[in-house]
Amino acid sequence: MTLTIGEHTPRHIRRIVRAFLTDWNMEHLTEAAELAATELTTNVFRHVPDRRCTFLLRKQRNGVRLEVTDAYTQLPAKPAESPPDAEGGRGLLLLTAMTDKWGVKPTPTGGKRVWCELTADQENQTSGSKVTVTNSPSCATTRSGC
Repeated sequence: MTLTIGEHTPRHIRRIVRAFLTDWNMEHLTEAAELAATELTTNVFRHVPDRRCTFLLRKQRNGVRLEVTDAYTQLPAKPAESPPDAEGGRGLLLLTAMTDKWGVKPTPTGGKRVWCELTADQENQTSGSKVTVTNSPSCATTRSGC
């Protein structure tokens, strides 16, 4: 779905995510998927000048994939520890902690796609996720436990 993100959009996206996961019998992924959807859409609200994006929730063989695509060329900063009193800066750390893997890929039109995946056995995961940052179609970097 194509959206212009407003202050309350993440709340509505969480409801949509919950409804689909319930329909797909993947309720155990709801908390992590709602958090991921919130972080992805909130980043658009905070960092993309026109606040427009495309949100995709896709059922996969063993879980779900969430994607947010926007036209803003700036890639997200590497996840880093934020000071305890900071009002932001923890979104990508949360994605690292709550998803099985996530990444960023520039789009052919000059924007970017930020995505994450949750697997059905995610409730048994205890380690950090894998992060993939693709700077060009032929260059990918994977880091474990960022």
